[in-house]
Amino acid sequence: MTHILIVEDEVRITSFLEKGLQASGFTTTPASNSDDAVAIALDGSVDLMLLDLGIPGQDGLALLEVLRGQGFQAPVIILTARDDVQDKVTGFEVGADDYMTKPFRFEELLARIRVRLRTSLSSGEAASLTLTLGDLVLDLRTRRLMFEGQFLELSAREFTLIETFMRHPNQVLSRQQLLDLVWGYDYEPGSNVVDVYVGYLRKKLGNKVIQTVRGMGYRLAV
Repeated sequence: MTHILIVEDEVRITSFLEKGLQASGFTTTPASNSDDAVAIALDGSVDLMLLDLGIPGQDGLALLEVLRGQGFQAPVIILTARDDVQDKVTGFEVGADDYMTKPFRFEELLARIRVRLRTSLSSGEAASLTLTLGDLVLDLRTRRLMFEGQFLELSAREFTLIETFMRHPNQVLSRQQLLDLVWGYDYEPGSNVVDVYVGYLRKKLGNKVIQTVRGMGYRLAV
């Protein structure tokens, strides 16, 4: 299973990233400072690193330069509040593969992660990027959903929502769980956005695929 190192000192953001990435089939390890990040990155198990620049200890840009100098070759995506052009330029110069500024949308980050991992995937790992449940076939590389032999057009949020359901078949997911996994911190408290997007999916899949469990949430029936 693909292992992602999350170098981030904000607990809320680390928790958000871990929930979303684990729900998307990745294993994660957090590191809240540069010393821990170096130890984990160089143990040979990391497939991709998410790097905040303002971490305790060594600055993220200096940390990345050190890691590249010591042979760390996994893709690195910088996640930072710094939006200065020079920081971006320096980030790429010292070895970053991508650069995203906070706040960010999780589905965009997930797409960028998959792009960075794609070229290094073996055929066996590539096969794991297809989810199949009954009449549902979800290709995580092309972000296309096939249902009953027909391809369906989905928005980015609809895609992430159905992926979350498919990774938890027959499991009841509460509205709060779905907000955490699909929307992260990008939603208004008290929002009915989950119900709205479940409604969108039901219009495309029919009412039997995603079931309402009264007082608890929703379940993908397979």
